Formats: sequence, C-alpha cells, structure tokens
Amino acid sequence: MSFDIKKHKKDLIFIPLGGAGEIGMNVNLYQYQGKWLIADLGAGFADDYYPGIDLIVAEINYISKQRENVLGIVLTHAHEDHLGAVQYLWRELRCPIYATKFTANFLRAKLKETAFANEIKIIEIEEKKIFEIGPFSIETVPITHSTPEMQALMIRTEVGNVFHTGDWKFDPDPLVGLKTDFDSLKKIGDEGVLALIGDSTNVFNDTHSGSEGDLRKSLVELVKACKKLAVVTTFASNVARIETIIKAGEAAGRKIVMAGRSLWRILEAAQASGYLLDLPQIYKPNEVGKIAREKLLVISTGCQGEPMAATTKMVNKTHPDLRLSPGDTVIFSSKIIPGNEKSIFRLLNQLVEQGVEVLTEKDHFVHVSGHPSQTELKRMYELVRPKVAIPVHGELMHIHEHAKLALEWGVSQSLQVKNGDVVMLSQEKTEIIGKVESGYLGIDGNFLLPGNSSILKMRRRMKESGVIFAVLILNHKNQIIMPPIIKAPGALDQEDDKVIFDAIAKEIHKAFSSLLEVNSNRRQRSDVIENAARSAIRKVLKKEVGKSPTIELELVYID
Repeated sequence: MSFDIKKHKKDLIFIPLGGAGEIGMNVNLYQYQGKWLIADLGAGFADDYYPGIDLIVAEINYISKQRENVLGIVLTHAHEDHLGAVQYLWRELRCPIYATKFTANFLRAKLKETAFANEIKIIEIEEKKIFEIGPFSIETVPITHSTPEMQALMIRTEVGNVFHTGDWKFDPDPLVGLKTDFDSLKKIGDEGVLALIGDSTNVFNDTHSGSEGDLRKSLVELVKACKKLAVVTTFASNVARIETIIKAGEAAGRKIVMAGRSLWRILEAAQASGYLLDLPQIYKPNEVGKIAREKLLVISTGCQGEPMAATTKMVNKTHPDLRLSPGDTVIFSSKIIPGNEKSIFRLLNQLVEQGVEVLTEKDHFVHVSGHPSQTELKRMYELVRPKVAIPVHGELMHIHEHAKLALEWGVSQSLQVKNGDVVMLSQEKTEIIGKVESGYLGIDGNFLLPGNSSILKMRRRMKESGVIFAVLILNHKNQIIMPPIIKAPGALDQEDDKVIFDAIAKEIHKAFSSLLEVNSNRRQRSDVIENAARSAIRKVLKKEVGKSPTIELELVYID
C-alpha cells in the first residue's frame, strides 16, 4: 500500500520507523495538521547480518524529506535505544530536541564527540508538565524504569489523545527517581485515550518484573561473598543499578573502580542533574595499582559482550590497567538482549576457562527488568483504558503476544504493526492505511551503510567463504609469463592446500591456452581475460572446496 501524506494532513497519523520488529532502535512518528513530532531516536545492536558493525539505526529517509514540517524530537528517557541515534541522524532532521534535565545532560555529554554539538537546540522540559509543540499538546508523565526521569507522553490533539508509554515498569522501590503516579494514570484514563502505544519487551513474563530495592539486598550479599577481585558489569545507563553496585561495594569494605567511558559519562550527567551525589570516592582503573585486588569492586561496561567494552578487554587481557585471575568473580547484572546471545556466551565461556567465577541472572538474583510483565501491563490497561492498543518496542512475536493480551484485558481493538506501517488513529476506526520506506543502517566508523550495500554484501560473502586474490602477469600476447600469484585468506591454507593452489594455476593456464587458440592474432579485451581467469578459479574451488569465495583479480601487463 502506497501512502500520500497530502491526503491525510487533517488525520492523526502514527508511523513506527524503528522498534516495531526488534527490541531497541525506537523511532516513532506522529503527524497532525501537516506537522510531525518524533518520539525518540534510538540505536540498536547489530547482528551477524552486519559484519563489522556494532550499532544500527533506523533508515529515516521518509521523514528527513519532510524535515521542514518536523517540529521536534521528544526523548522519553536516557537509554541508547531511545536516543543513541541522535548523533548519527540529527543532521538529516535539524529540529529541536525536548528532554528532561537528566536526559538532556546525558545527551549533551554524548554529543561532545560530534562537530555539530553547538548546532543542536536542546530544550529542557519538566516532569509532570504540559507543553505545546505546534498542534500537539504534550504532558510528561513520570513512570519508573531503570534510569531516572522516564517520561510517558500524553499526546493530545483535537481528534484524540495518544498515550505513548516509552519504557516503563511499576517499581514500588525504584531507589532513584520518582515513583509512578497512579492517580495521574487514572485521570488520563478518565479523560479518554484513543490509543495506547506501548512497551512489549517483557510481555512473556507472567510475574512482576521485580524491584530495584529488593535487588540491592541480593547484590550486597553476593559481593560480600566474593573472595578475590569482584567485577560487576551492567548497562551504563542504569543509574539506580550503578548506585546499588556502589552501595554493595561499600558494604563489603571495597574501593570502587569504574571502567568504561560511558559509565563516567552517565555519572557526570547524573550528578549534574542532582542524582548520585552522596557517593564514596570512585577510582579510575589507572589509580588503583597499590590497592589489594581483593579490596576492589570494579563496575564495568560490556554486559552484552561488546568487543571494545571494559569487560571484554579484561577477558582478552588487553585492558591497560585491569587483569582477571582464577578465583575472581564477574557478576553480569543485566539481561541478555535478543541478538547478543553468541557474543555474551562466548565471553562467559572465556571467563570460565580462565577460572573466573561467573554469576548471571540464570542462576542468581542479579538483575530485575526495567520493562513491564503481564501483571504490570494488565494494570496499565485497567488504569488508562484506551480504545486501541498498538504494541511496539519488541520483536514481532512480542508485539503479537501483547496485542492478543490487550484484547483479553478488555481493549476493544489491538493493532499489530511493523516498521514503516502507516496507522490512521481515528475515533471511528483505527487502521493501517499504507506503508513508507523503512529499514536499517549500520554505523561503520564515520559512514552509514544500508544492509544491502555492496560493502556489507561483500563482507558477508567473505565471512562465509573467504576471498581469493590472484595476480596474473601477462605479455602483449596474453601469455602468462610468470606463475600466478594466488592468496586465499579465509578460504584456503597457504601450506596445507598447496595441491589446490597448483590446480588453480594449471586451470588458469588451460583457460588462457584456449583463448589463444581462438584468437592468436590479437590482444583480448581485459574483461574477457578476467572472466576466463575467474571461471577457471571457480571451477577448481567448486570441485575441491565446495564454496564460492569472493575473487579479486588483477592483470599486470609487461611488454
């Protein structure tokens, strides 16, 4: 279904460009009276389809083409999957960004790495306040999450109200930040909500997500039981968890070390916003050389197995200041994000091999989710009472389950959406009326690469089958005057597969002899020569190896 926005300027339109098909990378568009509002601009982790890529962001061509009508980006909270794409995509939008004090401070710290930080207008908004952006009236509604100042958005328009939850949970003891105001949620429901657009991450959990306060008691006991160096790795943006780990280290009589630039960045943003002010001295890794290892607790990045994070560097013995030894303990105070299983389990196995004790959520109480379980979701629907439920922030299986449960809980309509779906929100009938361009871009150094780019296609092929480099030195008669120079990284072993290399060379000579027999009096075009050589190489590889590596060929003429 194609979509022409010009025909729907008077309609309230919702379009997810990210987060409706994956956990993370949340990007949500709202249109009314020809003006656009963007809720969050997040990044996500890359999987094996993006070799050499750590982060992915949403393809936003559709909305960037209309940037003169984009009024602003409203950030619900300070997590990478909700604001991590700002530094990569903002120049395509060039609009103001609205965020609470903590989220704004965290974003400013991230943007210091960019050359355009001073160009971005960041407007600080207060919790529990109403502000206007064009035809949208927006009320910020504090709900507990694993970072301070998470704001659900009550988006009011003349044709109906939308409650955009962001990430949330109902935590009776969040430790950092405001508790959820249930009276405000009930008043919102009493006012009338056309659609609830909400978090699906934890929809398969039928018990409560757990309280940060209860977790603190568990981590204190676990850290006290560590005999040697203790390392706790977690999400850098989880401010309450960072404070919990620090308190656990204090209770165990340990000095606190923080390893990872993003941890220091979040600490700076938190303290600038009035959080985490009553802390003991926090050491950098290069400051603890004279302190006994068993007296240290290290808070480190890398709970998802990120290759450049502090935990991975310690495991690989590449960290300049910190080393792991048998008997040390590493606690993963986090959940495995879908898509990161391989990298995390590789890290866990390396730790075990090195004699390090490993504690994870699978066998110890070391983590509580920041997302709502079924019991919390049900209560949210009882409070807000929307006419329509539109699940987002999840893979398709999460969205499907959330949509089913919403109907069971009394919502009259639920809609299952994917990235790019155009939803018309209407009191009469809410429905998908079209589709717009969507997709993913990989962050590759200073470049953004689409998944179908020739570079990534080549990387995938090289990863699967390796590559063959062949240099042929010819005279003006197209005769090979030196043995072909052939290298095959990732495809063949230079010593063990010598027989196959010899077979490739013979097949190339044979192919060239056939060419010369047919056209002995004139020089062949280079493309004909290259095709003959490639065909010869493929023929041998198919027979001997059964794979089709990438072939890179160079012809060198010496007359």
